[in-house]
Amino acid sequence: MLLKDAKIGDQLQVEAIHLPFELERRLEALGMTQHSPITVLHRKGRGILIIKLRGSRFALGYPITKNIEVRRSEK
Repeated sequence: MLLKDAKIGDQLQVEAIHLPFELERRLEALGMTQHSPITVLHRKGRGILIIKLRGSRFALGYPITKNIEVRRSEK
């Protein structure tokens, strides 16, 4: 499933990131690595999400969320 399709309150794990090298490295520096747990806090329009990642909130636009594969956490 893609992050853009997540619903508010979903607890997910990052499976893969398919973005340009620099952007992928920036997300990794912020803590978004493979198997990182994330929670969807809010949706704003088509694919724009506010997520909680390692205790911090981030807003991600559609061009980013459509390129991040996630799966539901088993919690």
